[in-house]
Amino acid sequence: MQIPTITIGCGLVLGVDAIPVQVEATTRHAGDGTPRLLGLVDACVREAYHRVLQAFFALDLPPPRGVTTVNFAPAALKKHGSGFDLPLALALAGAAGLFPPERAAGLFAFGEVSLRGEILPARGAVSVAVAALQHGARALVCGPADAAVCAVVDGLPLHGAPTLADAVFWLAGRRALPPVPPLTNRSAEPVPDLADLRGHRTPKKALTVAAAGGHNLLFVGPPGTGKSALLRRLPGILPPLAPAERLAVLQVHAAAGLSLPGPGRPLRAPHHTSSAASLLGGGADVRPGEVTLAHHGVLFLDELPEFRRDVLEALRQPLEDAIVTVGRAQRTITMPAQFLLTAAMNPCPCGYRGHRQRPCTCTPAAIARYRSRLSGPLLDRLDLQVEVPALSPAELRAPEDAAGSTTALRERVLAAHARQQHRQTRSGVPTPNARLADRALVAACAADEAAMHAVDEVLRLHHQSGRGRVRLLRLARTLADLDDRAAIGEVDVFEAAALRGFAAVANV
Repeated sequence: MQIPTITIGCGLVLGVDAIPVQVEATTRHAGDGTPRLLGLVDACVREAYHRVLQAFFALDLPPPRGVTTVNFAPAALKKHGSGFDLPLALALAGAAGLFPPERAAGLFAFGEVSLRGEILPARGAVSVAVAALQHGARALVCGPADAAVCAVVDGLPLHGAPTLADAVFWLAGRRALPPVPPLTNRSAEPVPDLADLRGHRTPKKALTVAAAGGHNLLFVGPPGTGKSALLRRLPGILPPLAPAERLAVLQVHAAAGLSLPGPGRPLRAPHHTSSAASLLGGGADVRPGEVTLAHHGVLFLDELPEFRRDVLEALRQPLEDAIVTVGRAQRTITMPAQFLLTAAMNPCPCGYRGHRQRPCTCTPAAIARYRSRLSGPLLDRLDLQVEVPALSPAELRAPEDAAGSTTALRERVLAAHARQQHRQTRSGVPTPNARLADRALVAACAADEAAMHAVDEVLRLHHQSGRGRVRLLRLARTLADLDDRAAIGEVDVFEAAALRGFAAVANV
């Protein structure tokens, strides 16, 4: 009699994406009785065989008889993670004859199996669901918690099985698995209102420009002036996530093994002692780092010069390409990293250079060393570089400014964002202003001769490179969008130059 081979699809999570894996199981009646797990499996997957057998006994399911051989294909790729428990268990159940082999055709499974037979969540379920859909899977069976999260993947039939017995009897046609409703978003954490911060008209304008066009932002000022407080309020005025962006955020957090994020854009604020690997991602199984966890959100670096130089320089690729590439001996992993970089720093080591009342105690050499921690290429990628001065007692006692509240600024941001989305989508380049380049940037600016003369003057006075010219035009385009102008003008160019940190341009 021919012994059937049962094949169940699964996925190996590497970085953010999942690579389809086939779990094949068969039995034979001769041999030394030792099960064979083939296909470069690690200790976690080898232990899964014993967890699954114990689950069979706990649920009174007959295990396969004879010697079992399980192959994880492709064989040359090292398999890791507890998500292989469920496909391994279902493949063994099929080899034991608990359901017809044809019922396994096109089926993907993912989840950890406990000793009692419960199907538990596993890291990277959303990535596996995306891979299953792209691979043409008939359905995906997993635990109820993972099924609720994976419901954001449209077009893939999902089945949430509380226990291994439920999954096996469903495949045998003896039990129905009720549909699992999508997991509702947890309520958004309250974001403090910008109206709570008195004054700071220019820094608030910079926040608005950054949110509307996706521009990177640096605040420079003495301690206690509100730099961090301002930047932590930025997510409150950002446009909402589009459905595709929401799916990407969920996929990233699931691949990192984190809980479901709220409905807003993510805000990541790593400590300045963080290593390059923690920011970029890495590890033996290559998990996402902070730049990927901030995908479609905000990466906030407080005390920017205190970060190690190699860590800051490593940000240059994701800032330019919106991806991060992690090389390993077996393969190279690419992860998404389209984030808005915000940062805060003091003007000098003591922090009081340029303060109204407190004198600076730093020597010129100390200030030069402090500033040398930030390279020119990195600073050049920060579109907005704005001073946050210390406020006077009278300014701190001023009433709340309704025009500077989170609600008011968010309305301006949404209107400007809608304008650029309409313009760039119509022209075939649906990207934010901060990523426009070449012909798309020229077409979006629609600048007249006076505006281009202003650009030339700024570049000549401040010895800017071609990259500086591009960033100046992008900022000017966002400023024009905030004021509902179809073309940029002189005033937009000069204001963009001032927000870039070219203070003298205001007097040109």
